[in-house]
Amino acid sequence: MAEVTLVFAFIAGLVSFLSPCVLPLVPAFLTFLAGTTLDEAKENFSHARVKIFLSSVFFVLGFSIVFSVLGVLLQSVLSSVAYDVRTYLGYVGGILIIFFGLVLMGIIKIPALMGEHTFKVKSDRASYFTSFLFGAAFAAGWTPCVGAVLGGILTLAVTNPQTAFPLMVTYSLGLGVPFLLVGLFVSQSKQAINAITPHLKWLNIVFGIVLIILGILVFTNTLSLVANLGFLNDLLLK
Repeated sequence: MAEVTLVFAFIAGLVSFLSPCVLPLVPAFLTFLAGTTLDEAKENFSHARVKIFLSSVFFVLGFSIVFSVLGVLLQSVLSSVAYDVRTYLGYVGGILIIFFGLVLMGIIKIPALMGEHTFKVKSDRASYFTSFLFGAAFAAGWTPCVGAVLGGILTLAVTNPQTAFPLMVTYSLGLGVPFLLVGLFVSQSKQAINAITPHLKWLNIVFGIVLIILGILVFTNTLSLVANLGFLNDLLLK
């Protein structure tokens, strides 16, 4: 079951990155943090590209550390709770995950979770430390457009505290790797992002359905059935 939830957490990180009100802003945001522009990245390729990539690295480190610490806290605090308490957490958590799925699909509209978001950076001097701080703020602030997805992962971590730390680390990887790729290929990524953006709403719908199914499995304490399906597939292939 742990492998299944980790795969889900990584995909959730990717979906958070591909949020319609986050993805289009990423190249400009990373270049701003690096104290450069997209035009400079094209003209002075080597120098500007290194600055942008390093800024993206520190930005990813910022939110990864926050998520990892949160995972450690959840795992250490909740791992020792009684089985009965975990059962009730499963009921509540399943309902919450279903709720987040409905929000992601747009069936339930919560302005605080789905409102338009822009990266507001007020800094007279770009630095890698600034990038790290904004990465941490990105995690601590629960960026509105990724709120439903992140809420689902946090709820899953609460209902499965023994896997809370690896869940949050894996979510950070799913969210962080695309940031690093954009930082590395920032000049080329702009065109690809413009082509992808109009289709992102369908990704939210699909992942919202996945969240609802996951919530039902958590509520009914049958999440292990997904792992068992993988085991059956291995037997059939043999």
